[in-house]
Amino acid sequence: MRQTTSATAEGVAAWRAIESEKPAGERICYDPYARRLTGALFYHLIKLFAGYGERYTHGALTFIVCRARYFDDYIHERLKAGTAQLVILGAGLDSRAYREDLVPGAVTTFEVDHPATQASKIERVKKVFGRIPARVVYVPVDFSRETLDRLLGCGFDPSLRTLFVWEGVTPYLDAAAVDSTLGWVRANATPGSAIIFDYLCGYRTAAQTRRNRLYALVSRVTGERREFGIEKARIEDFLARRGFARVVNADAEQLRRLYCTGPNRNRTVAANYAIVHAETEVDESGRIRDSHPI
Repeated sequence: MRQTTSATAEGVAAWRAIESEKPAGERICYDPYARRLTGALFYHLIKLFAGYGERYTHGALTFIVCRARYFDDYIHERLKAGTAQLVILGAGLDSRAYREDLVPGAVTTFEVDHPATQASKIERVKKVFGRIPARVVYVPVDFSRETLDRLLGCGFDPSLRTLFVWEGVTPYLDAAAVDSTLGWVRANATPGSAIIFDYLCGYRTAAQTRRNRLYALVSRVTGERREFGIEKARIEDFLARRGFARVVNADAEQLRRLYCTGPNRNRTVAANYAIVHAETEVDESGRIRDSHPI
């Protein structure tokens, strides 16, 4: 059983921290708390092998920082448009709930994660801020035994327009877990709510990734394996069949055009990942449409 924050969450936070330390005109994303939430060992290891990792993964590390920036931009857009509630699924060391520049204090944020990972996160948050911010609600969920129904008992209001943030999680789930989460969101979120997540492009890619020697080593250390992927050309239909509309997909090329400019123009964004966001679909009567599983 996992006892501390996942190694993947540590590594991603460390990479956000390294990017955030660059001058304002050179960095792609900015996370003011990433360094303070990341363990020193992971931070220094990631910094030591950053150049090698970026070359060997063909832009996976640049994808991570572009992903963080794209998610931030979308969160800002949705909150500005009236979203009143934020749910971060698999929160790890995500710091968005503590950033007043991104999430106003009036917006309640629910962080959903494995109990052991969340316990470690809470201790780190206390060290950084001295207390747990009142606007943050921690929802411990062991998905091997529980569902997102735990949210309903922790103050989640189904009548409020909500944004579900699902960053860096779906590649490590199986198809049934992805379906279950999307189904819960569709069934419980008010019309006009939205979800944003990143995904591995293609089932074959997931299998090929498992044969990669560097990935094999990392997966043995972290205990986390990539399982789920879907072809980019199928993502709109995939979500439509599950009750979502206004599907917008952002692939590596779009992320590169958006963020790899100026001093970052020579950076490569890994082509085997993409980001998608969509809204809960509404029929003519104003009700959320029934989904049609594949």
